[in-house]
This record gives sequence, structure tokens and C-alpha cells, in this order.
Amino acid sequence: MPRLSRRIYLTAGAAIVVAGVSGCSEVARRVAPARHMGKIPPLPSTGDLSPAVRVLNRAAFGPSPGDVAQVTKTGIAAWIERQLDAPLGPETDESEVWQMRLRLRNIDVLHNESYDLLDWQGDEVRAQLQQAALLRAVYSPHQLRERMVDFWSNHFNIYARKKVGGNDSSPELVEVYAARDNANVIRSHALGTFPQMLQQSARSPAMLGYLDNQLNKKGVANENYARELMELHTLGVDGGYTQKDVQELARCLTGWTVEDRFLRNRGTFLYDDTLHDDGEKVVLGVRFPAGEGERDGIKALDLLARHPSCAHFISKKLVRYFHGMEDEVLIRETAEIYRKTGGEIKPMVAHLLNSPALISSPPIMKRPFDFVVSTLRATNAETDGKSGVMEHLEKMGQSLFQWPMPDGYPDKTASWTGSLLARWNFALALSQNNVKGTSIDFGADSSPEGLVQRLLGRRPDDPVLADLLEAVRNVAPADRVALMLASPIFQWR
Repeated sequence: MPRLSRRIYLTAGAAIVVAGVSGCSEVARRVAPARHMGKIPPLPSTGDLSPAVRVLNRAAFGPSPGDVAQVTKTGIAAWIERQLDAPLGPETDESEVWQMRLRLRNIDVLHNESYDLLDWQGDEVRAQLQQAALLRAVYSPHQLRERMVDFWSNHFNIYARKKVGGNDSSPELVEVYAARDNANVIRSHALGTFPQMLQQSARSPAMLGYLDNQLNKKGVANENYARELMELHTLGVDGGYTQKDVQELARCLTGWTVEDRFLRNRGTFLYDDTLHDDGEKVVLGVRFPAGEGERDGIKALDLLARHPSCAHFISKKLVRYFHGMEDEVLIRETAEIYRKTGGEIKPMVAHLLNSPALISSPPIMKRPFDFVVSTLRATNAETDGKSGVMEHLEKMGQSLFQWPMPDGYPDKTASWTGSLLARWNFALALSQNNVKGTSIDFGADSSPEGLVQRLLGRRPDDPVLADLLEAVRNVAPADRVALMLASPIFQWR
């Protein structure tokens, strides 16, 4: 097998570090110069990028074999409409196609209530949550719904390893509640309405435990959850609220806690009237009369969800997520849809995905989860979604449910440009079928031209691919796959 030159590595736009990794080919042992290592190169000219490829990269986790032809045949608008009609719900019932249900059938955390998980080891709960998320993203036919689950999971981020109530002596981690949060808050409302999702999130034991709201009591208000509600969940840091508003919102949410009493349904939402501050409050200039009880929180959440700053904040995040930029015209248009529909998510997403600007929008660098999922989809991999894949994802810096800050995993390119070496090692291990529990089949056509179409969704005569095709022409099929998956074209969507 020919040895790969320095130029070939730089053409492919990647470097490989495999010291200490056994069973790798000669290609794996050749390392590009250090000054080129560790950063993801910018995407070259998009060349002949088909609209179907762009839509599948933005509205789905990239194309699987045959997807580009299917979307082209169906028509992009019709495909988007079909994706928007995906069923909602926790997916442990008939809402999911049978193939997907078979993959999820042995993941026990999806079929148990929080109370049943209290005696589990935290690592096992978390591992099953991660496995379910990856399998759904790779194999679900409802790809747009999975994209929105990814979006909202970061918007309403929960750090699963947080001790409940911030008490280090507590035996319970937030992760025992996270499965119900993922099902009842995120998945059930991913394409529903934002106000309903917000109300459900505020009753989520996982969210309340993560942001310490069970410590929020009459006379000793804890402002942690109220602050993040305004800054990260609804209005944005410049949304027009004051510190006094945070304090008053915290008072509205006193008594919103988690059931932990003996012989009760532990791990569920509890409104405890004895802990609630029932005095008069004023939030964002709106008076809340005394004696309203739990309605204080309900009304405050509704006020936040219907505030103009919330419409703008959510719209800006959606535009950036799908278009890779903060286009002010698109933000205004999407915010207007939010206001007119009362926060319905489907019409906002439909507007962004059907916008002509989507095709010409700037490239978005794939976060590690996006990279791993799109790699498994492009190679038509068969995976169990367990530790073999998750160890690679952890090395890339995006272990699911483990971002400690409430803002969710960052979406800015600068946050992820140092993950190239771990990406390379994953691509290399995958191409050699050295990822435990995961395998790929190159298929009948492992020629450079065939793999370009299959892995990158491009025509072989695309001028952007000329150097890459030359670089991989005289190497073994496995190395050819690895180099394509490490190319700049595949690092961006």
C-alpha cells in the first residue's frame, strides 16, 4: 500500500494521532506536522452542493445511503412537510415505527418511572440515556424531530450528574429524573408549542433538582432557577428584565419542588403550599395579587413565554441553529410567526427550512454528536450505541447529559475546533471496524467515486473534490473511508 504524503494529509484536511492505539494500519501511524494538528480546517468552496444534501445536513443528521435520491424525488418541500408531521411522545408506544422500537426495547430507563431508578447505579442510568439518544438520532426516520430534540435538549440543558438540591451528601443524582424529562418535556414538545414545553420543564424534577428550586422556599428564596428561566430559557440576557424581576419570579416559584416523602410517589413534581410565598408580587411590571398559590408560577411562566423578548430570543437561536448565522430579517420573520401562533414550533421551523436562504447559508461546523451520528448514518453502520461509540464521543468533548453549565453545549465553531484528532481516531477506528459494538460494510462500490457519492453526497465530478479524489485513489478502501470522513467537507454541514 502506498504511503500517504504530507500533501495528501493536508489535502484531506486532517491529522491523525494514534499513539498507543493497537491494530491500526500504516496510514494511522503517519502523523501530519504539528502546526496543522488539532484544528478543523475551514470548508472550501461548497462547489456543486445539491439542495437535498444541504437540507439533509440541516434538518436531519446528514444523509444515509439513498436519502439524497429520495429527497430529490419526493421534493424538498414535501419531505419537510412529512418530517414536520412526525408523531410526538416518549416513543415507547405505537408512535414509533417497529424497527426503532426493537432497537429501544431493552433500554430499561425508557420504560421505568423515576421512582424505579432510585436504586440504580447512576452510571448505568446515564449510559442508557446516552445509548437511546444516539440510536434515535442515527436510525429514526423522523430526523427533523431528532434535530429538534437535540436543539431543545441544549436549550433546556440538564447536567445529569448534579446532586439533587446541590447537597453533596444526597444519594440521588439528577440523572434518575432525566429520562422522564427527556420524554415528557423535550420529546413530547419538540415540535409542539414553546409555552407548553416551558410549563412542563418547570414541573420537571430533573430541572428543579438541577437548578436547586427545591431549595426555593418562603422567606429564603433561591434565585438560581428563576435567573436561568429568564436569561437562558425565555428572554435572553438582554431581554429587558431586572434583578428585582428575578427575585419576584423566584418568589412565584417557591414551593415548586420534588416529591421525596416516605410512601409517596418519589421523584415526581410536587407543589407544596406550605413552602410557597403567597404575598403580592410584580414581575416585568405585571402585578400578581396575593393568595394565588400555584397559579403564581403558572401565570409567571405564561408571561415569560408570551413576552416579545422571548419570541426574539427563541427565533434567534433557531435561525442560528438551522442557518448558521443571525440574519436579522429571518429572525424578525420567525419571531412574528411565534407571536401570531402563540409559540408554535412547527411553523417557525417550516419557515426556516423552506427559506431560499437555507441553501446559500454559511456552513456550520458539526459538533461531536452531530459528527458521530452523521458518520454512522453515512456509512450505514450497525451500532448498539453503547460504550464503544460513547468513549469516542467523550474524547471529542460532548458526552451527552454531562454539560455542567445551564447554557447547553456551545454552538460556536471556536468551541470545537480542537476536537479534530479525536474525530480522526474515531473515523479511523470505524473504517477498520475497530469500534466495539459497531460495524460498517463498504458495499459493492468502494471506489473513490462511489464513496464520494455515498459518504459525502456529492457527484464525483464536483471540482471541490478533485484533490480529495486524487489523495484517496491509491489507498486501501478502509483508509479511503477514513480520509473522506476526516475531510473538511464532512466536518461541516
